Amino acid sequence: MAVSTMARSNPSPSSLEAVVALMEVYLQSMMVWRANLRTAILVPFVLAGFGTVSAGMLLDVVQSWDVFQEISEILILVPAILGMKGNLEMTMASRLSTAVNARKIDSTKEMWMLIGGNLALKQFQATVLGLLASLMVTLLGWIADGQMPFSHIVLLCSTSLSTAVLASLLQGIVVVGVIFGSKRMGINPDNVATPIAASFGDLITLSLLACFSQWFYSFMEFYPYVLYLVDLLYLCLIPVWMVISSKHPASHILLRSGWEPIITAMVISSIGGLILDKTVSDPNLIGIVLYAPVINGVGGNLVSIQASRISTHLHLNCSPGELPVGSRSCFNPFQTFFGSGAHCRSAQVLLLLVLPGQLIFVHIIHVIKGGLTLPSLLFTVLFLSASLIQVFLLLIVADCLVHCLWRRGKDPDSYSIPYLTALGDLLGTALLSLAFLLLWCIGDS
Repeated sequence: MAVSTMARSNPSPSSLEAVVALMEVYLQSMMVWRANLRTAILVPFVLAGFGTVSAGMLLDVVQSWDVFQEISEILILVPAILGMKGNLEMTMASRLSTAVNARKIDSTKEMWMLIGGNLALKQFQATVLGLLASLMVTLLGWIADGQMPFSHIVLLCSTSLSTAVLASLLQGIVVVGVIFGSKRMGINPDNVATPIAASFGDLITLSLLACFSQWFYSFMEFYPYVLYLVDLLYLCLIPVWMVISSKHPASHILLRSGWEPIITAMVISSIGGLILDKTVSDPNLIGIVLYAPVINGVGGNLVSIQASRISTHLHLNCSPGELPVGSRSCFNPFQTFFGSGAHCRSAQVLLLLVLPGQLIFVHIIHVIKGGLTLPSLLFTVLFLSASLIQVFLLLIVADCLVHCLWRRGKDPDSYSIPYLTALGDLLGTALLSLAFLLLWCIGDS
């Protein structure tokens, strides 16, 4: 391995190189690890992790901006917008990956109809969900504080809509290029598309959210009509997205039936945002903003890979409503990891990626923040434990949920990932808050 060789050839490697070398040794020691699966999953996983690390660093910086200090509800909006973006991108990536692997695209015209229909559908969903997310955050903020000025509601709405629509368009184009490019290179899009969709998606979305909120905040006092015009513009585009997406049969169906999972997921993510907002309000626990995007992003990326792989397998081998022979009985959580199928091996690999991957990401954050030593052992153990518990539970839920949705005749590509990523946000934020609270009680700074 290149990293291992580099680590051995340098008699005094840096601590980061040592951690990377340790990761390679750890992975090589696992008998379930296969070369093709390692290459296909490890590279996009690491790229996605760097994206979430960057998002955490950015959130740590922008939380001191005027708009974040004045309108604290924006922190509640962060998990909701990031989760919504992930839901829309990952479900589209999973749908397109399945279509490409199942060879449902017969011509160039069919390909462009599929791409156009999915992009327009995603823009329509992003607009509606951006509006609903701002209203949900308004409700949660009013419940928590007992009041919510109307000017803050308008700013939240404008920020949420602008971030959702623009981020959705940019990342949708990237997802389409990754899926069809990976297929041309002979790479399974299921292993690449969903983590790449989230790799720098969190960073782009959070950057847009911070910039739009600060920009609109500067207009709020003297030019409030600008915010009203922005909201009106996005709402007027809804009929355009509906007309375009209705031209493809698959996206036309989702115009009517694809709302339940993404709206439910948005509500779940908003609850996670409320937990984050209340945790950050305690000066002793404010450091959580650095690590929340990392634990949530990594968990969502890994479970999305597993859900997409299982969904593609069902599409290729079973009719809707029918399950493989070995999956007809009640699901045993331990069968997810210790069964005999290919999905058990991939679940093992994904779970094993958590420890070395999070070690690298935590160390990178610590180095960038100026730490001259490694993070404390207690913090590392608690953080890794929270991440392991999160991914372990998510993989079990994914195995059960995807098969249950298929048995009920629902497409797992559109239904499973929103639930899973939202649950990952809630679990990750809750477990991380608990870990930070334990550290504070023990006295580990």
